Amino acid sequence: MKIRRSRWTYTILMLACIIGFWLFENFYTPNQYPEPLTTNVDFPFDEALVPSSTYNHIVVHDHYVLSYSEPHEQAEWLAYMLKKEHLTYDDRDRPYFIEDPKVRTKSADWKNYKGSGYDRGHLCPAGDRRFSEHAYNETFYTSNISPQDRDFNAGVWNRLEMQIRRWCKAYGTLYVITGGVLEDGLMEIGMEDVDVPRMFYKIVFQKQGNSYHVLAFLMPNRQSDEPLSHFLVSVDAVEEATGLDFFYKLEDAEEKTIEEEVGSWKGAF
Repeated sequence: MKIRRSRWTYTILMLACIIGFWLFENFYTPNQYPEPLTTNVDFPFDEALVPSSTYNHIVVHDHYVLSYSEPHEQAEWLAYMLKKEHLTYDDRDRPYFIEDPKVRTKSADWKNYKGSGYDRGHLCPAGDRRFSEHAYNETFYTSNISPQDRDFNAGVWNRLEMQIRRWCKAYGTLYVITGGVLEDGLMEIGMEDVDVPRMFYKIVFQKQGNSYHVLAFLMPNRQSDEPLSHFLVSVDAVEEATGLDFFYKLEDAEEKTIEEEVGSWKGAF
């Protein structure tokens, strides 16, 4: 009798542990990452180079800035600077993905991605922000992710991220603007209807005095073995695809020159 009772007790405890683990895994996330003792007091990008914002919802973090699209439940663009001193190999514990406390309409919950078949694809890569725990954690706000095909995320998108780091090591500070192409009629995932972009873009540029060396990439959200140069387009082409206006704060002639050329950064490839 005691043996039977012990078995029942053991079974109940096991079930309680399994249910508790499932509840923790599916429903627990911290509300916000702890703030550092000192924060970045500077705007994390060149304000003269910030793109237009369709929904006028600019969110500024210490290490990147973004424009959030509530209808699509993700950023329409995210901009950040990458400096040589950012390129460290510090080992960081991967935190939870949590909602962005600075998005006034609430950024999408990470659980929208569960079982969808799509990765939580970083816009500002965590690998670019290993230089501090705070900077690294900021990349796990859900405003910094977009649904990406798994092979795309681990493949050609990752190749481009690694290439940008190599350019930074070789040439110095880079400016990056990136996001999914948000449009009508996209497939949606999760309870909050997070849109799945068919295309992603990156605009990478370097400033040298009053000159700009620019590369713009437009990529389908699927794996490709094509060389990165295959995806080079003009900034004008990215503007046409996204409806955004890049470099609009520059003088018209300068903006025109930057946006019309394909691959104006001649030494990159």
